[in-house]
Amino acid sequence: MRANATEQSARLSVAPMMDWTDRHCRYLHRLMSQRALLYTEMVTAPAVIHGDRDRLLGYSDVEHPVALQLGGSDPAQLAEATKIAATYDYDEVNLNCGCPSDRVQSGSFGAVLMENPALVADCVKAMQDATDVPVTVKCRIGVDDQNPEEVLPEFLSRIVGAGVTRVTIHARKAWLQGLSPKENRDIPPLDYDLVHRMKGLFPHLHISVNGGVNTLDEAEHFLANGLDGVMIGRAAYHTPSDILLAADTRIFGTGVIRRAEDIVQEMLPYIDDHLRGGGRLHQVTRHMLGLFQGRPGARMWRRSLSENAHRDGADGQVVLDALSYVTQEAA
Repeated sequence: MRANATEQSARLSVAPMMDWTDRHCRYLHRLMSQRALLYTEMVTAPAVIHGDRDRLLGYSDVEHPVALQLGGSDPAQLAEATKIAATYDYDEVNLNCGCPSDRVQSGSFGAVLMENPALVADCVKAMQDATDVPVTVKCRIGVDDQNPEEVLPEFLSRIVGAGVTRVTIHARKAWLQGLSPKENRDIPPLDYDLVHRMKGLFPHLHISVNGGVNTLDEAEHFLANGLDGVMIGRAAYHTPSDILLAADTRIFGTGVIRRAEDIVQEMLPYIDDHLRGGGRLHQVTRHMLGLFQGRPGARMWRRSLSENAHRDGADGQVVLDALSYVTQEAA
């Protein structure tokens, strides 16, 4: 899968989320939607270059289409990391220009890059030269006291000039001074109108909106009103059934609506393989807690998994026992 097919999948994507969108989460999400574009957690370029590459970059082939998000601000490092990532056959490499965490700021990348669009252009150009897959950018509308009406068009103009054809815009500022990363996800006001105006200014740029999108109804509204894609974060993680089970039919016009119960059954062989490889059950099931959110039996499903998946020897039977609470309620 390359540019055109990945661009189609970007009509709906699941945001890269630290500590959440690991390979187990992505495997679960792929069972729920065959079409949505999935993102890794952010991995820093130095970690890719010097770290355990298979642990950081490895994934199951069934996860395609899957994108790698890189963090960094050194063009040479990002190019080397992208070249390494190319050997893992990701469908896209994305540069993080939106994360506001202290660790990211101290490394001079993430949202702080909004202050240096020329450097971002150099970074993405170097990354493009190292791979034949799409290089994309995820950004904010600005940081701190910047005027988004001025800085966002300049930022987009720079990266488009460097060859970027697809961008995801988190429709909030990032306040690098005074707000925590968690607060930066909620407190700065959303400005969806600005994102729509950017589509008017850059009609040939594939623009996805991110931030505050909680339902497929909202996603369909953005698509119907001219945006090219929608990226959903926390809602896709905490209530994945609401977002992903019907995504293929509603967003892509293909497939059938899946059932959460069937997804659980399909996870069991994956869980068995993970346990045989020395893994622990909770490493997988922690991503499954929200599968039945809002349904009868959901609380006992979560409680049963939370209390038992950490235990020594916990296996797929723990999952089936938890599932029984949901099926009992359904009956």
